[in-house]
Amino acid sequence: MLLEHAGPVDSAPLHLRTVPDPSPGPRQLRIKINACAVCHTDLHITEGDLPLPKLPIIPGHQIVGRVDALGPSVTAYKKGDRVGIPWLHSTDGTCPQCRRGLENLCDHGQFTGYHADGGYADFCIVPEDFAHPIPRAFSDEHAAPLLCAGIIGYRSYRLANLPPKARLGLYGFGASAHLVLQLARHQGHEVYVFTRAAAHRALAEKLGAVWTGSADEAPPHPLDSSIIFAPAGSLVPQALRVLRKAGTLALAGITMSPIPELDYSLLYHEHIVRSVANSTRQDCRDFLKLAAEIPIQTEIRLYDLHQANLALADLKHSRFDGAAVLRIQ
Repeated sequence: MLLEHAGPVDSAPLHLRTVPDPSPGPRQLRIKINACAVCHTDLHITEGDLPLPKLPIIPGHQIVGRVDALGPSVTAYKKGDRVGIPWLHSTDGTCPQCRRGLENLCDHGQFTGYHADGGYADFCIVPEDFAHPIPRAFSDEHAAPLLCAGIIGYRSYRLANLPPKARLGLYGFGASAHLVLQLARHQGHEVYVFTRAAAHRALAEKLGAVWTGSADEAPPHPLDSSIIFAPAGSLVPQALRVLRKAGTLALAGITMSPIPELDYSLLYHEHIVRSVANSTRQDCRDFLKLAAEIPIQTEIRLYDLHQANLALADLKHSRFDGAAVLRIQ
């Protein structure tokens, strides 16, 4: 499913095209794709909310498949190995950020389904160092949402600075939040979910949220940390109002509508507001291991590849719980 020109998803901007099968170069793998989850970042790319470095582009960066062909000098994998491919496609390894262990902020980072063709297809190419073994605990379809919704949720969760037995707020309850809720409950935290949709509240309660409500409601207790997954800047002051002293608010989206002017009293008492940008390979390794140990349950809705426009539209309009996943036949 190829994006040739960005446009509203309701106008079906992705088109089914036949393109040549890609060939792996040195230290690259070709992956026969079995499943690719659908992400809000795919929506932002398809609709042109992000500047597009390449057109046409095949979106998709939560990819599960098997190694189909090896480029020269590959040592880490063999044909038939099952791997996952996340958002981070490659880094230069030499810039100041990479040398500081912040490869997610690499000056020359490349991203799957954005700079390099992604997973809305039969095949894709990935450097062997940026592919990840998938735990046996997960099927292809249930593993796919772990590779961005899970990983970026995990990084946001880590950067939210939760104290022991914390009260954690989650704003927006889609693919990432329903995985973070399970992680937080597993580690002994209370979770409070802010979402407008009754179905999302019901799922949150089913997964163990101690309270659900809308963002303009006050939870029964102040919160130690919160994560905003919804790309709505208007949520920032609402989240700060119910945050305890010295609490952290993490902003997990790759884009966000303007944040309203803030009264300083909302930032006082050493509140921390921080963005979360991309993720590292170590985030991926750590999260996949932890997800298998819990084990995390992914709520998914399946679509066939040719239904990618529908999946993105359903995501935009909150027509399902959990994550959408494309099956690649």
